[in-house]
Amino acid sequence: MANPTSRQGLIDYALRKLGSPVIEINVDEDQLEDRVDEALQFYQEYHSDAIYKTYRKHQLTSSDISNEYITIPDNIISVQRILPLNDENGTINMFDARYQIHLNDIFDLRQMTGTLTNYAMIQSYMATLDMVLNGHEQVRFNRHLNQLFIDAEWGTDLREGDHVIIDCYSIIDPETYNDVYNDMFLKRYLTALIKQQWGQNLSKFEGMQLPGGVTINAAQIVSDATQEISQIEEEMQLKYEMPPDFYVG
Repeated sequence: MANPTSRQGLIDYALRKLGSPVIEINVDEDQLEDRVDEALQFYQEYHSDAIYKTYRKHQLTSSDISNEYITIPDNIISVQRILPLNDENGTINMFDARYQIHLNDIFDLRQMTGTLTNYAMIQSYMATLDMVLNGHEQVRFNRHLNQLFIDAEWGTDLREGDHVIIDCYSIIDPETYNDVYNDMFLKRYLTALIKQQWGQNLSKFEGMQLPGGVTINAAQIVSDATQEISQIEEEMQLKYEMPPDFYVG
């Protein structure tokens, strides 16, 4: 039971951590759902284990050409680049310099007169020349727009039916990969958020004496929870956040 595999299992774990059912946790069901959404959002924004690198293939449609952008799904949070749209290396002829270099490299390797170091250096040099002379398509993306803009000639460089390979980062869906619900930081963070909500709910009874002479110290609960939340957020951002320069847009 300490290893939740569902949204409700995560909520139940956090409530037990706070003392339920021995202690009544005065938090509404809707408030619990809101705190789970907040915990997941923060986790997906800052924890490297919540996202993964992927390549997404997209075939351009007439709507893409008209709009001059590609609609991106909500689970994509950043776009790094698009892979070269035109495979010029596949259409070179025997009189092209690149063809002769490749042919010479292959001959040297078969005759054991060349080395992989020399081959790698030449390929790196050719890639640099291609980048300087031809450049790469520039992209602009913002996850709140869900639109990928490519700085190219739509209808000329980008035509209907062409395929685009998008290098991007995607959120891991916890409903599909339910091991996310068992993440240590997510469990700690949700517990602290619910604790803070609990204290805020009890604050209206602050100082009220219950049967047996017990008084409620809601301010202390809120203070402890707020300190725990701050500590968890700082730890997650310092140790597990992806470098900020991986975002584009």
